[in-house]
Amino acid sequence: MKKSCTRSGGKLAGTLALALLTGTTFAQSMKPFTYKEMLMLDRMSGLSVDPSGQFAVFNVRATDMEANKGVSTLWLKDLTKPAVPEVKLGVSEGGAGSAAWSPDGKTIYFLSSRGEGGTSQLWKTDLTGASAVQVTRLSLDIGSYRITPDGKGLVFSLEVFPECKGDEIACTVKKNEARKADKSTGSLYSKLFIRHWDTWSDGTRNHLFYMPLEGAAAPVALTDGFDGDVPSKPWGDEGDYSISPDSKTVYFSARLAGKTEPWSTNFDVYSVPVSGGALTNLTESNKAWDASPRMSPDGKTLAYKAMKRPGFEADRFWIQLRDASGKVTTVAGDWDRSVDDMKWSADGKSLYVVAGDVGKTLLFKVDVKTGSVTPMSKDGHMDAFFETPKGFVFLKSGLNNPSLLYAAKPKAKLIDVDAVNLTSVDAVLKNLEFGKYEQFNFPGWNNETVHGYVIKPAGYVEGKKYPVAFLIHGGPQGSFGDSWSFRWNPQTYAGAGYAVVMIDFHGSTGYGQAFTDAISTHWGDRPLEDLQKGWAHALKTYSFLDSDRAAALGASYGGYMVDWIAGNWQQPWKCLVSHDGVFDTRAMGYSTEELWFDNWENGSDVFQDPAQYDKFNPMMHAKDWSVPMLVIHSDKDYRIPLSQGIGAFTACQAKGIDSEFLRFPDENHWVLKPQNAMMWHNTVFNWLEKYIGGGAK
Repeated sequence: MKKSCTRSGGKLAGTLALALLTGTTFAQSMKPFTYKEMLMLDRMSGLSVDPSGQFAVFNVRATDMEANKGVSTLWLKDLTKPAVPEVKLGVSEGGAGSAAWSPDGKTIYFLSSRGEGGTSQLWKTDLTGASAVQVTRLSLDIGSYRITPDGKGLVFSLEVFPECKGDEIACTVKKNEARKADKSTGSLYSKLFIRHWDTWSDGTRNHLFYMPLEGAAAPVALTDGFDGDVPSKPWGDEGDYSISPDSKTVYFSARLAGKTEPWSTNFDVYSVPVSGGALTNLTESNKAWDASPRMSPDGKTLAYKAMKRPGFEADRFWIQLRDASGKVTTVAGDWDRSVDDMKWSADGKSLYVVAGDVGKTLLFKVDVKTGSVTPMSKDGHMDAFFETPKGFVFLKSGLNNPSLLYAAKPKAKLIDVDAVNLTSVDAVLKNLEFGKYEQFNFPGWNNETVHGYVIKPAGYVEGKKYPVAFLIHGGPQGSFGDSWSFRWNPQTYAGAGYAVVMIDFHGSTGYGQAFTDAISTHWGDRPLEDLQKGWAHALKTYSFLDSDRAAALGASYGGYMVDWIAGNWQQPWKCLVSHDGVFDTRAMGYSTEELWFDNWENGSDVFQDPAQYDKFNPMMHAKDWSVPMLVIHSDKDYRIPLSQGIGAFTACQAKGIDSEFLRFPDENHWVLKPQNAMMWHNTVFNWLEKYIGGGAK
């Protein structure tokens, strides 16, 4: 169940900007930050910095609530002029995203569907961003791309039918046209996946191609006939592949599908010449997950990250180095953290690594010779970063701010300490107050240290008590820490007058692999013990928490835990909110798509050992449910199918428990459309107001 940025034209004075980012508030002139403001905030992403370090281009997604959609545009910032606002590029008017610089820094490439036929193609513009020139004219959508380091070529992905080997593009176009002409609606399947995340399988695969940027040469199929996706589905992007510094070789991570795809996490790292040819599997001996291949600047060492245990998607990602002879060594093996993102330093002596760390997501520097690990950021969530000749440029978010653009001061040991905020912020932010937060810890299951966060409500008054939103994260191998979300944002609860408590129970990431492992086959006991002890610790420590007015809320695994709490820990809660939760673990084992997940988490598959699935099955305890519950589920959620939410609501109704069921026919495991997100928040906060009110006593 694994798998939760802003800017606008207004400028913020230095003092107010500092206040916003540190949590300092000016109550007399500020109003609480609520979900209505959050949903209208612009969202920054897609950072790309030119080779000289002078210019940054990034994507901004604004919300058009009336049209019920997000509107994406490209913006350019001169990094040498911090006080001069960034500018929107004129080419954005035709729709633009996924921007990247040419190696010489003179051209900005981007994807757009503005051309004839409406397919997503590669376009380019100069630093003025005034006009766009179409680069590719393919009959299929480009999903992702990379410019070769020599600036002469393009590696990109298209969705094609792998059986069209030898003529993937033209053959795929013909097959698509034939399907459109077919008046029948049936689909015949002979293997899983039949559906994945929110999409039914249509037989196509993401495949890689190469073509020169100049001339009329036809694309070269790099993964011709390969039975797998590059990038991976559903969230893969250009991070799944890279190009050697000499522009001659492409490295990518992919899983061979066959008929074992739903049970397999065996991704391997492959290499293939840009001219095409046979694929070389570089990690065949490892049957677990290998990913993120990155060749060193001198072209001699391939870095990638690798898991050790097949079938476990939340295993630790270790750093591996493969030299020209094929010898593989592990770097920083005694550093008990799992790698997220990874890049080589410009001098090739280090790797810059992003990893979760005790409720934060930080940047680290790993020396490839000694394996020594040095923190390079202090707090918050590192969203993107670039090392430039002028210093680090990065996007960072936190509990009190969405993703914003910063430049580190020269030779700063911690790049986010005293960093310069380079972008304007939505004008509305200067008048908004965020709740002050604090991280705490306590002895949890097995007397091991467990961490959590408490957030005071906006407008907090010393000596008063406030109703509590007890938020439970999903994953379950995830974290509710010092980061920002546009879906489950704790500051929206603080803005509505609620105190917030969040516990990173056993199973959470960023606390060492043993801590993460502890939840597998123990969904209902160890995490519940942590939540109970965390709740008791918070009540004892923070006198402003009103224990008589508290609600528990969660999604995905958090929704499962709410369903489990409903039958096993009812006493503290006046109401519950279960979003996309697992109600019947046995039925889940038969109907979810990524079966490796359920098999690992339950220690067996449901066919061999159904009783194991009932060990912590909320459905088995529904007879004891009594707390009012709001259930939310969506039709296109194939990770936790709709029937799970219907089951929970049916249980409530059968027992005469006050309950409501909110259904979204057009959403997946997340609620993404603006109007749907607004309805979600209206419904949830009305439910909380009904049972625990809002504001101080």
